[in-house]
Amino acid sequence: MGKRKVGALDKVDADLPNLQYKIRRDPQSYKDDFQNQYNQYETFRELFMQAPASADDNGIVSLRDLIDFVSHVADCYPAVTANFPNDLVQILSLHHAELEVELRDKIVGSLVLLKNKDVIDSSTLLNTLFPILVSTPSKSLRALLFQKILSDLRSSNAKTTNHRLNRTIQTVLYNLLTSDRASPKGIWAVKITRELWKRQIWTDSKAVEIMKEASLAENDKVITSGVRFFLGGDKEREEAADESSDEENIDMGQLRHQVGINKKTKKKQKELKQAAATVKKKERKKSQPHPLNFSAFHLLHDPQGFAEQLFSRHLQNTKSKLNLDQKLEVLQLVSRLVGLHKLTVISLYSFFIKYLTPRQPKVTSFLASLAQATHSLVPPDALEPLVQKIANEFVSEASASEVAAAGLNAIREICARQPLAMNDTLLQDLVMYRKSKDKGTMMAAKGLLSLYREVGAELLKKRDRGKDATIGLKVGEIKERRYGEEAAGEIEGLELLEQWKADERRKKREEMGLPPDAPSDEDSEDEAENWKNWEVEEDESDDEEGWINVESDGEDINISDSDDDKPPAAKKAKTDAGSATLDTTHDKENPDAAEARRISKLATTRILTPADLAKLQELRLASSITKSMPSAKRRQALEARHADDPLTAAEIEAPGLLGKKTTKQEKIEMAKGDRDQTHQSTTAIRKEKKRAEGKSTTNKEKARQKNFFMTLGKAKSKNKRSLVQTQKTLRGHIDRKKRGGKRGNQGQ
Repeated sequence: MGKRKVGALDKVDADLPNLQYKIRRDPQSYKDDFQNQYNQYETFRELFMQAPASADDNGIVSLRDLIDFVSHVADCYPAVTANFPNDLVQILSLHHAELEVELRDKIVGSLVLLKNKDVIDSSTLLNTLFPILVSTPSKSLRALLFQKILSDLRSSNAKTTNHRLNRTIQTVLYNLLTSDRASPKGIWAVKITRELWKRQIWTDSKAVEIMKEASLAENDKVITSGVRFFLGGDKEREEAADESSDEENIDMGQLRHQVGINKKTKKKQKELKQAAATVKKKERKKSQPHPLNFSAFHLLHDPQGFAEQLFSRHLQNTKSKLNLDQKLEVLQLVSRLVGLHKLTVISLYSFFIKYLTPRQPKVTSFLASLAQATHSLVPPDALEPLVQKIANEFVSEASASEVAAAGLNAIREICARQPLAMNDTLLQDLVMYRKSKDKGTMMAAKGLLSLYREVGAELLKKRDRGKDATIGLKVGEIKERRYGEEAAGEIEGLELLEQWKADERRKKREEMGLPPDAPSDEDSEDEAENWKNWEVEEDESDDEEGWINVESDGEDINISDSDDDKPPAAKKAKTDAGSATLDTTHDKENPDAAEARRISKLATTRILTPADLAKLQELRLASSITKSMPSAKRRQALEARHADDPLTAAEIEAPGLLGKKTTKQEKIEMAKGDRDQTHQSTTAIRKEKKRAEGKSTTNKEKARQKNFFMTLGKAKSKNKRSLVQTQKTLRGHIDRKKRGGKRGNQGQ
């Protein structure tokens, strides 16, 4: 009886693909045939479950083919195949370590197929695959399960975000990390979370909390993976987004041109339709709002507690098994958290003391981490010993030029974030290195000098302050900032608009022959002209005629509604000049009043009109262009760097590389490298660029590449032309040149 069944099965096995096709077309007509095959599947499954390790090859092959067949048509007979998914889950969960490789992979693929056919849901599939992923010793099975889990999560969140499924899986991953912190199984939670974060599928705080727990684990691989997520996960996400957007650009004009001049075929028309659909899809994506992708650092619930736990568990703990490179990565994460969120971890700065020596491996990374951990709320007392040690260890006449440049640059980065960490004696000593013969040391010292001309000019000697800083100190524009003091917030570039209005007012008064420094009554007229696009009903009440001018306490207040009581312009100018003198004297006595006067009050004294806002944007743009010029004396490097961007060791080492001379061996390698590259002329590069863009060459360039015998007839005809024909040709050439070619200068 058993032989008869196997023989019958062998006969049907050859027809399984054909039977599958017929069932998909008409399930009811072939229900009996499917029932026979399903009965044979159950027979082979029972035989296999009795002895999974000793199953013969014929039985395994037959079971694999039947599983593949039933999984493809299971949705056509839901009542018959109700237990089929549970059978596959049972086989895979209990015997995944003993299964033959092809049968095991077929069962995994069948479960994914059943999920795609909505026979089972994603939760059932993922709850089946994930426990096997973290427990199986098979490397190939782990790779397959990891790929299937990611694919299922991506497809489940393709159209809309599946919050319920995401929360379920995130809870499973979180519990995997917190249940046993010393287990290496947590690495799979890190891998899945990082990949989904990179694909912008998981962008919420729950994913960040999973990586936070990974960073606080006890297994070194899990710790390193979690720390590297915070240090590079956002960059990976940006690169993945750039790769998806940098698809092949389709030139619709070129395609239409080719279709118009080439032979009309259905293939060409189909390609044109597909290209048009692609272009429309891209345009639709451009019009959609840009998603708000918050950095992982900003989604942390408790950055202060996270930084303290990282520092105490992995850096201060003497029982920590991390090596120097891993500790350095943890230190970079802690320093970025402290610098970005302005946290207070005082014990962190004393930790740096033993690593600040030129003999320390990767010392520039420690210097960069120290600079990252510095902010305006760090007590200067905690930073002064560090700055002093860097100056003593790195910056001296006996130090190498690269060492001195790195030390000066590190001090500059620290003081740019907390200027109060420097004292005048040490600053004078460091500034003297601007006269060094080494270019890197000289540039680093000049950078430190330029920094303190803006943030602490009073610490410099008079000869080192420069013109701007000296005038600023004398006038009172530059004021020493106290510890914990923050700059007052205001509209960006508002002082530029106020200065521009004052200059325009001065020019108008000079044209009218009036004193340039006296106030003008034309502000209200200019403001009325600026409200062109606004329809506001005028209030004719006498109580609200305009802004009330409140004079200073030293002057008499004269309130009158009659025009006869107004003083003449000259007298008013004289009074205002005296008032300015009194204000200047008062500012010298009270620096706080001078600081308050320097803050622009334009936004609090009048309503900015649309014309004012347009001019403000124009002045901002002009100011940004001026700041980007090499001659601008500003902290360009620090201002240009975003708060989320890290400070790397390469930026600390950069000044030291300026004066470095290349050795003979390096020159030989550079010369050999140049030979390997293909050098092209400017014309060749331009032609290649045109060819890549799909553009053609000019007729003159095409004529140069013609065969000589093709141009021989034209050359002979030129020699046979008469003098009148030659003159006519030249005259026509001159006329065409004057009007800009055959088509002429259109639009001129």
